Amino acid sequence: MDFNAFSVNYATLVGTASILQALFGHRYPLMEGHGGVWWGLVLSLCASAPAVGISYAQLGGSLALGMVAAGIVTILLGAIGFSDVLKRIFNKVVLTVYLFLLSIQLIMIFFKGMLGIGVDGTINEPVALLSICIVLLVLVLTVKVRGKIGNFAILIGMIGGWIAHSLLFPATAQVSGTGTALFTYLPWGSFRFDIGILLTAFFAGLINMANSLVSITTVEKVFKTTTDKKRFSWSFMLTGVHTIVAGLFGLIPYGPYTSSIGFLESTKIYQRAPFILGGLLFIVLGVVPILGSFFSTMPMSVGDAVLFVAYLQLFGTAIKNLGNLPVGRMSLYRLTIPLLVGISVMNIPAETFSVFPVLFQPIVSNGLLVGVLLAVCMELFARRSSVSVS
Repeated sequence: MDFNAFSVNYATLVGTASILQALFGHRYPLMEGHGGVWWGLVLSLCASAPAVGISYAQLGGSLALGMVAAGIVTILLGAIGFSDVLKRIFNKVVLTVYLFLLSIQLIMIFFKGMLGIGVDGTINEPVALLSICIVLLVLVLTVKVRGKIGNFAILIGMIGGWIAHSLLFPATAQVSGTGTALFTYLPWGSFRFDIGILLTAFFAGLINMANSLVSITTVEKVFKTTTDKKRFSWSFMLTGVHTIVAGLFGLIPYGPYTSSIGFLESTKIYQRAPFILGGLLFIVLGVVPILGSFFSTMPMSVGDAVLFVAYLQLFGTAIKNLGNLPVGRMSLYRLTIPLLVGISVMNIPAETFSVFPVLFQPIVSNGLLVGVLLAVCMELFARRSSVSVS
C-alpha cells in the first residue's frame, strides 16, 4: 500500500499534538486523534455534495475556512475560561451516558473487525478464530499475570497476533517507501465563504471541546486528581491551534481520545515520559514514510482484537461511574432514555437519515451525539423542574 501525504500528516500531527498537550495542555498521557464529530461532518458533506450541486473544490474550501474559524473560536473560548460552563452542562449523569455510549460504539466496531466481517456480512472463520485466541491471550495476561508482563499484555497480543496472522495468512500488502510532501497548504481548495458550513463547523467545534472536557474529567479519576482552570484553558487553546492546522493542511481536527483511558487502565503505565516517547515515535513514522508504511500493514483484525480487550476497561469505568450517581434520588429515565436511544441510533443504517437536511445528518445519524445531547437536554429540564418545585 502507498503511504500517502494524508498518512504522513496524520502521524506527524498526532505525535506533535499529543506531546504538546502532555507538556503544556492538560498534562495527561491522552492520545490526540481525529474528532469523531468532524469525521461524520466531512464524510456526510462529501457524500451529499454532488446531489446538491456543490463541487468538491467549493466544499473543501468552505470546510477549510470553517475549521480555521472553529479553531479561532475554540482558542478564544479556552482563553476566557469556557470550561466552567461546559462543566455545568456535562454533569455526572451526562458523563456516565457519554462513557457508556462511547465504549459500546467502539466495542461494536472492534468486535465486527476482529471477526473479519466483510461487506457482504459474512464472517471469515479462520480470521475470527485467530482473533478469539488473541483476545483470550490478552485477557489471561491482563487478569492472571502480575507485574510488567501483565502491563504489556496489549503489546504482546499485538505482536504475537501479527506474527501468527502473517504465518497463517500470507500478507498481500506491500511495504512502500514512496513518500510525498509532508504538508500541503490548502489541499482541499481555496477558502470559500458558506454561512451554513461555518455555523456547522462552529457547532462541531463546541462538541469537540465538550469531548475534550469529558476526556480530561474521566482521566482525573484514573490519576485521582483534579485539573485546574488554567490547564483546561491551555488544553482548549491547543485544541484550537490543532484545528486551525487541520483546516490549513487538509486534515480532520484533533481532540484527546477518551478511549485511550482504556489503554492506561490496561497497561498501568501512567507516567508521561513513555507517552512522550511514543509521540516522538509517531513523528518519526511521519517523516520516514517506509516505517509508517510497514506498520500500516498490520492486519486490521489483529488490531481490533487487541483494542476490543483494551476498551473493555473503558466500559468498566462507565460502570464505576454509576456508583457516583444519586440513583436513589433521581429518575432513572434521565439515564436510561439517552442510553437506549443512543444505542438504537447506532444500529440504524446511516442512509436512513438521508431525509434530514445535509448539515444535520452527521448529528442525527451519530448515536453517541444523539444520546449525549438528549442527556444534556434532560438534565437541563431536570434542573429547571427542581428549581420550580423548590
